[in-house]
Amino acid sequence: MSARDETPHTVLKKLGQAKCNGSWDASTENMTIQQIIEVSETKKDKLTGASQKARALEVMGTCVSMRVNIEGMHPKEAIAAVKNGDYDSEFN
Repeated sequence: MSARDETPHTVLKKLGQAKCNGSWDASTENMTIQQIIEVSETKKDKLTGASQKARALEVMGTCVSMRVNIEGMHPKEAIAAVKNGDYDSEFN
């Protein structure tokens, strides 16, 4: 399986970046919840989540290691917000 077919590459493609910064201090990348959902739908057959929300949370977990903010928040904060139901209107 090619690395170009993995979730981090799809995230980079969505951001229009060749790579992400190596530290949180230098991090300027930011994704919206809608972009996260689009990536999760693209990777639907490769992700294990049973629902759109669960797959989006998997992509958000990838953003943690890539140091990509979500909706202007650190990914762990965004994950907590999604789990709390703050973005439920975005999911089918």
